[in-house]
Amino acid sequence: MHLITFESKRTVGSQVGIVLGERVVPLSLLGNFPDTMLELIKLGSKELRRVRKALREQRDLVSSLPLADTTLLAPIPRPTKNVICLGWNYSAHADESGRATGQKVELPEHPVVFTKAPTAVNKPYGDVVYNRRLTRQLDWEVELGVIIGRSGKTIPVKSALNYVFGYTVINDISARDLQQRHRQFFLGKSLDGACPMGPWIVTADEIPDPQSLTLRSYVNDALKQNGTTADQIFTVAQTISILSQGMTLEAGDIIATGTPDGVGFARTPPEFLEAEDVVVCEISEIGLIRNRIVAT
Repeated sequence: MHLITFESKRTVGSQVGIVLGERVVPLSLLGNFPDTMLELIKLGSKELRRVRKALREQRDLVSSLPLADTTLLAPIPRPTKNVICLGWNYSAHADESGRATGQKVELPEHPVVFTKAPTAVNKPYGDVVYNRRLTRQLDWEVELGVIIGRSGKTIPVKSALNYVFGYTVINDISARDLQQRHRQFFLGKSLDGACPMGPWIVTADEIPDPQSLTLRSYVNDALKQNGTTADQIFTVAQTISILSQGMTLEAGDIIATGTPDGVGFARTPPEFLEAEDVVVCEISEIGLIRNRIVAT
């Protein structure tokens, strides 16, 4: 299933819906289901089976909505915790980053982990505010987002994918100068709106192998990144297992699993986003998000 959080003139407030082609079926149309994506995720696989059953049995979908008439929010508009992120999780990106910063290139033996604040989460087609008084080095990073479906700790690699609710597209927008100024990633990664996400969550049953996905990013229609999750240093299953060794992963947690090479700061000469640029990030089997950079 393709699950969205959306708003519409024909509904009150935000709702969870299922995308069927060019139509949206609100969960409220199918019966007594959760009002938010987080609630749906926390109720687990049994609730998802109930949703699928109700969808199969619903023969009258005349009350469904045109997808074009909805406003898509991030699938989880306000996570309860920071988005967990991996850095240097593709060997070519680690190589280009090392060269660009003059560091010795050594592939990480363990995942490089940082986080983005919940306030960074943005709509899949929302504007990204660019404050040139704060940063002059706004960069793009297409990433596979993993949504945890049930809580777990000390999760074995072999069963780690059983803890995945679904997958989404993330643009880990980064202020490179802030990263270097503060000598850590958090501030440079957590600007308001710097985590566009969506356009939906594709449930895990539709992506049995998360290591076979193609990731691409474009700036003003020019291809910038073109990679595959097969090149991840730490697979999705390994990442989940490693993170869970000393920290409980909870239903609704979001993991951004790193970006392939082709980011702006590592180019020759370096390239950074400017006002009115449009960034598109897409992942095969999921979809794409599109965000315009707006000056403030």
